[in-house]
Amino acid sequence: MLLSNPFMVDPRVYKEAKSLLNAGYDVTVIEWDRKKEYKSEETIDGIHIVRVYNSFFMKLISYDLFRNPLWWWYAFKKGINLYKNGYHFDVVHCHDLDTLVAGFLLKKKLGVKLVYDAHEIFGYMIARNMPDIIVKIVFWMEKRLLQYSDHIITVTDTVKEYLKSICDKPISIVMNCKDLIGTTYIPPKTDVFTISYIGVLHKNRMFPDIVDTIGSIKNIRFIIAGKKENLYEEVKKRCERYDNVEFLGAIPFNEVIIRTLTCDVVVCMINPSDKNNRIGLANKQFEAMVCGRPIIITEGTYSGNLTKDLQCGLTVQYNETSLKLAIETLRDDKRLCEELGKNALKAAIEYNWGKQEKKLLDVYESLKQ
Repeated sequence: MLLSNPFMVDPRVYKEAKSLLNAGYDVTVIEWDRKKEYKSEETIDGIHIVRVYNSFFMKLISYDLFRNPLWWWYAFKKGINLYKNGYHFDVVHCHDLDTLVAGFLLKKKLGVKLVYDAHEIFGYMIARNMPDIIVKIVFWMEKRLLQYSDHIITVTDTVKEYLKSICDKPISIVMNCKDLIGTTYIPPKTDVFTISYIGVLHKNRMFPDIVDTIGSIKNIRFIIAGKKENLYEEVKKRCERYDNVEFLGAIPFNEVIIRTLTCDVVVCMINPSDKNNRIGLANKQFEAMVCGRPIIITEGTYSGNLTKDLQCGLTVQYNETSLKLAIETLRDDKRLCEELGKNALKAAIEYNWGKQEKKLLDVYESLKQ
């Protein structure tokens, strides 16, 4: 597997790697550790991790997007070295577009199978802060490189439809569902109505202003955690203004479910004007489901539509007033909060990793033919 961010903060990659390992595959992940936060090589739960750090020349470049060609080259060289030293892998599994060039080079050099795992539509994601010309190049590059893939994996039917429009390769949906932890509803044991958000601290998730919005609501507690990137420091400072807001900082992904169980409701305000947000399906959705917790999420998004269909939370407009009203509604109506939580757990029986794992393993079986 090729991954452009630390393995320890990417639950999708961990779950896929672990599922393959449990099914009898050997798995090595070559990752780009941009901040040199982890060991150069280690084994985590049986998964071999090999890390690429920023070189001297990479440090001279201002933006990660423009460091990508060097990352691709170093990842390719790491893969070749592994192969030469006896690790004769059969498949290179590329997580997102910023690994696909390296995967293509390995396929071309070694004749291995190539899997492209599109976590999102990459062009929409970078369009948030990149010039149009760069976005167009990225879309063109993806369309060209997909022709060399043997199988494509993605996260939702909307992303699948986009990928089908630009290539004729087989495509499977493997959602970011979580492991089912039980089928019996467990009510939250909170002294104060508690709201949780663990995820990306970005302006498209209403940060940092959401801290002021929720922090000003009476008789609630707001727990926040997120990676050390984007608005991390600003959110941390903003949280210090409120006695009812607790900032946990960065936490390992294996603590997310435990933390979610300790809350009453999960909040996930995603900006619907962002194309990537509209068609994506938030991880928070599945975390809330397996914990039996209702979610407050933005209407006009794929996640919002799913929440309505499953009746497992409240959908709101992307503004302070709507968010406050939804929180106060659930805070003051325990029966509604519990009903939505039970619906969420019921939905998790359908949307859980066990079912997604089977689809992933089916993909790998097809590659043997």
